[in-house]
Amino acid sequence: MKNRLQDIATMNLYQNQSRIKWLVVICAVIISFGSIFYTNQLVEELKEREKRQIELLAKAWEYAAMYTDNLTFINQEIIQQNTSIPVIVVDANQNFIDYRNINFKSKNSEEEKTKILQKELAKMKAAYEPIPTEEALVYYRNSELLTSLRFYPYVQLSVILFFGILAYAVFNQSKVAEQNRVWAGLTKETAHQLGTPIASLMAWIDYLKNSPVWEENKEVIQEMDKDVVKLRMVTERFSSIGSKPSIQPENVFSVVDDTINYLRPRISSKVEMKINGYANHIEAMMNRPLFEWVIENICKNAVDAMKGQGTISIDIIKESEKYVFVDITDTGKGMDKGLYKKVFTPGFTTRQRGWGLGLTLAKRIIEGYHKGKIYVKQSELGKGTTFRIILQGSLDGISKFQREDFVGQRI
Repeated sequence: MKNRLQDIATMNLYQNQSRIKWLVVICAVIISFGSIFYTNQLVEELKEREKRQIELLAKAWEYAAMYTDNLTFINQEIIQQNTSIPVIVVDANQNFIDYRNINFKSKNSEEEKTKILQKELAKMKAAYEPIPTEEALVYYRNSELLTSLRFYPYVQLSVILFFGILAYAVFNQSKVAEQNRVWAGLTKETAHQLGTPIASLMAWIDYLKNSPVWEENKEVIQEMDKDVVKLRMVTERFSSIGSKPSIQPENVFSVVDDTINYLRPRISSKVEMKINGYANHIEAMMNRPLFEWVIENICKNAVDAMKGQGTISIDIIKESEKYVFVDITDTGKGMDKGLYKKVFTPGFTTRQRGWGLGLTLAKRIIEGYHKGKIYVKQSELGKGTTFRIILQGSLDGISKFQREDFVGQRI
């Protein structure tokens, strides 16, 4: 036991958070049950004391009815001293003889008082057996103090639990906010550090474009240029984390088409990618770099689901003046309905190598930044899956936009 206590006292708080939490919970449960047990014991003792008091009161009434000696003493020192326990005395025919500590309103009539006494008598009969005397029955129930004391530990524990949960939530939120500030700082610093080598790469590509090797390696240099531009865009994404995004009207077909053109030479040649734009001029409110990130993530997941072979179809639909739909359909393995929401959970992945954050970030970018919606529209095992993105089609739809940094949410 001594060694165990020493182990607990010397345990590393950060490495044993789970054990400490369980220790705190167990201690809280023990204290709670101990408090309830002690209060119940106290209530039982008070119940016995009140019962003995009523028995004494009954004997005093009986004595006062039979003898006149010391009647003033009995009335003042015994009968009148009961100022808390509700008592009703009735005869053999259940007619009221006397009562104590029954609450009446000043405006109650005699008839109303009789009804109140009848209700109180019913409660007393349900609570305890009457105490018999020579010519009467004495009914009683718990005093208000005893009744309050019975429920006091539960009220106390409820208040403690409420403030405990509130304190935990506040502490946890402050901890998460601090972590998010650290991550935001790291991402901005990473973007800053990447800026110099990327600028250098861009300069070297410009040099290659003007060198004698340009004609011979034109396609390779162009693809290299696209990758460097992509790297610059990624750094811009990271540098904008924690800042208010720029949301403006963009041509949805143009944005999706540029993203697909970039992806085509970088994925399996057995994957066909098609864009079905019913109108090439459809516009929606978006942050272009972030929306491209969403399309990339969904398409890369689709390629993995198809195991590098199949078709990805993207349908751009102007549902109304208010909304624009982007449906991304693959011919992959599909999923059960139980996974429709789970795929957006941080850490969820079906790949051996994967962080499980792609769809999580996609959801937070669309719903947090764009005030839109993203969900699994439909899926069938062995046939494929369709993801639907809903974007605001006008400035009015996003006028109530509030910044919601996806680094400011738990991942």
